Amino acid sequence: MDAPTGQHASSDRIHPASPRPARLTRCPPAFPPAPVSGARWPRSDDLPAELPALIRAFDRSWGRVTRMAAPRSAWPQAPCELPVAGHTVRTAWFASGFAPHAIRLFACGVGRRDLLIVPPGTERTTAERLMTAPADPALRLTACALRRNAGGSRAAGDA
Repeated sequence: MDAPTGQHASSDRIHPASPRPARLTRCPPAFPPAPVSGARWPRSDDLPAELPALIRAFDRSWGRVTRMAAPRSAWPQAPCELPVAGHTVRTAWFASGFAPHAIRLFACGVGRRDLLIVPPGTERTTAERLMTAPADPALRLTACALRRNAGGSRAAGDA
């Protein structure tokens, strides 16, 4: 059930049959705390379209995600709340002091998880390196340092 929007559902609305799964990697549960808990490679910079798959993945395995924080410069849309299946995620946007390639998720009573965000247009080989880097115990680096190490090259349309 989605959060109330004040608009009535319409039979004309098109609902996708099955949203694509989140391109997501997470560090193993026994992994010692590190600056980054995993990586996410969204297909676009449309946060309202991208966030539900990510939240569903964490809701099932970690706990209900209730809040999210991210740098304002990384996403063209910055809603205060994002409805996802069954609940609403509150958002906080930072203009400075937050890693530009990270997103932070909070689950009530469980804690937080920081994820490296691989930009949607990143070249596939670079993205694959970035997706596996947080789980490497030899690379206990921040999101920015992981991006620098991978080169961060981009190719438009290679999402």
